[in-house]
Amino acid sequence: MKAYIFPGQGAQFVGMGKDLYEESPLAKEYFEKANNILGFCITDLMFEGTPEDLKQTRVTQPAVFLHSVISALVLGDDFQPDMVAGHSLGEFSALVAAGALSFDDGLKLVYARAMAMQKACEMEPSTMAAIIGLSDEDVEEVCDSIKNLIVVPANYNCPGQLVISGSFEGIDKACELLKEKGAKRALKLPVGGAFHSPLMQPASEELQAAINVTIFNAPICRVYQNVNAYPQTDPAAIKQNLIEQLTAPVRWTQTVKNMVTDGATTFIELGPGKVLEGLVKKISPEVIVG
Repeated sequence: MKAYIFPGQGAQFVGMGKDLYEESPLAKEYFEKANNILGFCITDLMFEGTPEDLKQTRVTQPAVFLHSVISALVLGDDFQPDMVAGHSLGEFSALVAAGALSFDDGLKLVYARAMAMQKACEMEPSTMAAIIGLSDEDVEEVCDSIKNLIVVPANYNCPGQLVISGSFEGIDKACELLKEKGAKRALKLPVGGAFHSPLMQPASEELQAAINVTIFNAPICRVYQNVNAYPQTDPAAIKQNLIEQLTAPVRWTQTVKNMVTDGATTFIELGPGKVLEGLVKKISPEVIVG
């Protein structure tokens, strides 16, 4: 069975999508449509911008979404997923590719999400850190032990790699304790804020208002969602899980394991880079990627 997976923020690079735009009339049509919907030429920033341009959350999220979704659209009838999943932002790409959301509505929601997250980051300066070489349980235990500071597990990426999220003080304290516990690395990430933590609550409320007035359809296949790593096809449940996603951890390790248990034998990443395919190989070495 074939699983398609879609990356999140951090996968962007200058020049992303330019080959699609130049080689496919359909892709060009969708990119131009996106420029009109967003009200600015995101294609200019994607194709010829600077790394700094692309790092802005309001640019990064729609850029990664567009590259991913348009990569699926140009496959046409060759896009025949048995299941899909996306990492954080990538969940929106997965939902559009699987027909649960229209292209227009998906892009509008992604842009609303990006703007809400950027605003939340400015309200409460915060950050994230990658912890390498410890079990999930060890990282959870350390985060739980830190009182009066916000620090939580945010991305369960693969065994031995968990990203934590929180206030600057919370992250500093956790990194110190995790190194003492034996982490090979506790590396602060160059991100704008504490994604997938309680600090994203204002963004979650703003996004909820946008999601509640958006039409969701039943997808063409099972969509494995970040908040619980389970497959979903019910539009109401999909919407609720998307709302909770901003303040809940991304359970990518558990998602891939569940997809494999449910029959996935091949994983294909659509979008910029191949980070997720690399994580899949670490989670389930027996499957085919690409």
